[in-house]
Amino acid sequence: MEHKDRCSQEEVDGDSCGSSTAGSLEMDRNPSPPPEEDETEAGEEADAIGETVYSKHWLFSTLTRLIQMVTDQESGPSDSSVELTDDLEEDLCKVWDMAMDKDVAVFLQEFKAPDILLGVIAKSHSPRLTEICVGILGNMACFHDTCVSLSQNSDLCSVLLLLLGDNDPPTLLETCRLLLMCLSQPDVAPLWLERIRQQPAMCGSLCFIMSSSTNVDLLVKVGELVDKLFDEDEEMMKSWVSTPASDGDPNKDTQQDVASSLLEAATQLRSESPEALEVYLHSLQLLTTVEEGMQALVSDGACGHAVWMFVCKIVCEDLCQADDPPLILQEQKALLAPALALLSALYASLQTDISTELLGSLFRILQFNAEWRQSRTAGNSKSEENQKEEDEQLKALVETTAEFLSAVLMQLNKDLLSSIVKEGCLTERSCVSAVGTLVPQHITAVQHLVVLLSEVEPKLADIIKKDFSISSNASS
Repeated sequence: MEHKDRCSQEEVDGDSCGSSTAGSLEMDRNPSPPPEEDETEAGEEADAIGETVYSKHWLFSTLTRLIQMVTDQESGPSDSSVELTDDLEEDLCKVWDMAMDKDVAVFLQEFKAPDILLGVIAKSHSPRLTEICVGILGNMACFHDTCVSLSQNSDLCSVLLLLLGDNDPPTLLETCRLLLMCLSQPDVAPLWLERIRQQPAMCGSLCFIMSSSTNVDLLVKVGELVDKLFDEDEEMMKSWVSTPASDGDPNKDTQQDVASSLLEAATQLRSESPEALEVYLHSLQLLTTVEEGMQALVSDGACGHAVWMFVCKIVCEDLCQADDPPLILQEQKALLAPALALLSALYASLQTDISTELLGSLFRILQFNAEWRQSRTAGNSKSEENQKEEDEQLKALVETTAEFLSAVLMQLNKDLLSSIVKEGCLTERSCVSAVGTLVPQHITAVQHLVVLLSEVEPKLADIIKKDFSISSNASS
């Protein structure tokens, strides 16, 4: 293209292309060959993959070397393994990176690279080689068309699901990443869900990873995968919490149930990757939305009480502290919403006592919400679209908190109320803010609170009655 542009300019200037007279004098001889750099340029353009600077020849050569390595391994003694050389590993890692480019991903698909990589994975004795091959496929799956094509390869899909029983963390990480990519594509997600239903050992494999791994990156990705599966397929979730480990499951003897495995992984992540807790709390909360899940949490010998204690610590010790600014709700709402929804569901079933710290946290969340809204009306530069999204997320958190607090208030006694007042967990500001959120929908709970306050903090009770027109004759 560069040569063509240059020639066009010369024609305009009347130089090498010349006038008609000059042209007629040169008609009897053959035209001069193009400059060597133009030949090189044209060759490079023909060798380039799409609009990239990546070389088709180099890619062919790298994949050919990969095939040869596996062939050498296969032709050798059955107990031998051919090592992945540093040079080949480096080049394959380049292919891995290149596959993030759409043109390269499409070219690899057209070149039947997935079939080559499938053959390598099936025969590989090298965990690193398997990881790289799955990683290349994972990058290819980032694009819709290549993801659809990969998903239609039933043999490849079967091998990938079996890889979840592997014991190599990097391979497991790339496998989970690839599965998540495919499950995120609406066109092929149903196909993958159907295949996963037909793999009963997959539940055991994921539970084993969650309950035994200390690899933070792997636990994060497995949590995302489990959460995605539960969110997309309620029947699968019911099946997984209801079905014991199968006799053919290699992890049967060390297998924990789904709820316990989720709790184990969340406990591991609490200090090392708090932001990753969201998917685990959400998965546990999803369990409470179906009868089978609740039974898995609250039946005799289940982990419901342990989950309650763990989530209470997160809410009371890690989130929304008294010295935080109200803006903290915006940063923590994604964690607080599933945490409080989970606690609310467990509270109704476990009939457990609530701590002064947790009760104080519920009041504080509603207080921070009221103060945040007041400050935002004073001036906000955010777009209406972003503000609306934040409002929806915060609204869900506030509604969950209000529902939970109203249930707790209905069971509140004078001794517990006295304790939270003495410990500073309930102040006039937090109480007024909370009541402002609770009325009128939860008026009965507010009336019960006012009756108790009349005995414990009469001044505060009078403020609530006056500000919200609560009848002095209200009874518990």
